[in-house]
Amino acid sequence: MACDASPLPPLDAALAAAFARVALANVTTEYPFHLAHLVRDGADLAPPRTLHAGFFGSYDWHSCVHMHWTLARCLRRHPHAPWAADARAHFDARLTAAAITQELAYFRAPQRASFERPYGWGWLLKLQAELGALAMHDAAAARWRDALAPLAGHITDSLLAFLPRADYPVRAGTHGNSAFALLLALDYAQQIQHPALVRAIGDRARRWFSRDRRYPAAYEPSGDDFLSGGLTEARLMQRVFAGEHGGCDFADWWQAFAPAPEALAHWLAPVAVSDATDAKIVHLHGLNLARAWCWRGLRPALPAELHAAVDAAIAAHIARSLPAATAGHYVGTHWLASFALLALDDAA
Repeated sequence: MACDASPLPPLDAALAAAFARVALANVTTEYPFHLAHLVRDGADLAPPRTLHAGFFGSYDWHSCVHMHWTLARCLRRHPHAPWAADARAHFDARLTAAAITQELAYFRAPQRASFERPYGWGWLLKLQAELGALAMHDAAAARWRDALAPLAGHITDSLLAFLPRADYPVRAGTHGNSAFALLLALDYAQQIQHPALVRAIGDRARRWFSRDRRYPAAYEPSGDDFLSGGLTEARLMQRVFAGEHGGCDFADWWQAFAPAPEALAHWLAPVAVSDATDAKIVHLHGLNLARAWCWRGLRPALPAELHAAVDAAIAAHIARSLPAATAGHYVGTHWLASFALLALDDAA
């Protein structure tokens, strides 16, 4: 269900083209690259394209994955756009059986079990879900989906093995955030009808978050957050309750969880970004967009008296940070289009 907020920019041809072009530019930009790589011995020293045949470029592995998701989502929405042929050619070049076999070997190598856990895991599954949706209308996407399937399967198995051992959530507003990764993984699990993964996500979310009370929203944000720990948690619990009990229990959970009004105000006003050329401070543009994404998804389940304030917050957050998604320094543009697309086209 879409929210009734003030009119937001639609994912029209022009905006989709802007997102697709920045995604294509990023995923083919090899350097600079922030390499998260455990070097076990001298033989492990290699450039990103050798280590990651599928996902090199776009500054780091996980950003490369979710900018591929951006490209796939834009292609599904605008399959006949002028840039679509370039997008399909790129997917044909990168999402091949050989490239993903190499990626899978990297994940399976000794001492790399936690590589990109949980953020990159969630985005890889989100990408696979998008390719599955795209394949329903675009035969070429079936090749890309099938090529990526072994890595998605490995990450699914890894997540199922990890969740029972994860006694405590990571609540930080950065890559380690547990709720955000599970939201992305839940999209995949529900799309492919994987009951074990759906159940594992629901069980862990309830264990982690069901007893939270009066979330301290005034503590947010930290200086390099790109997620709201509290809003992301609420969005996950909304999805879990909806899947298990028809949404009946979320209202009770929210009533207990919701911050006091003065603290809630911290979530309703967009944050300032003092230096968008700083690789950490620019995260705050992502926070604004991620908050808008959460609020749009949460709105139908929230008390009616909050709707006007939430509508205004959605519009204000998007207006503040949407321009940064396609213009500015590479420390922002290598990833922000994905979060803008979540906010505008992935709330329901």
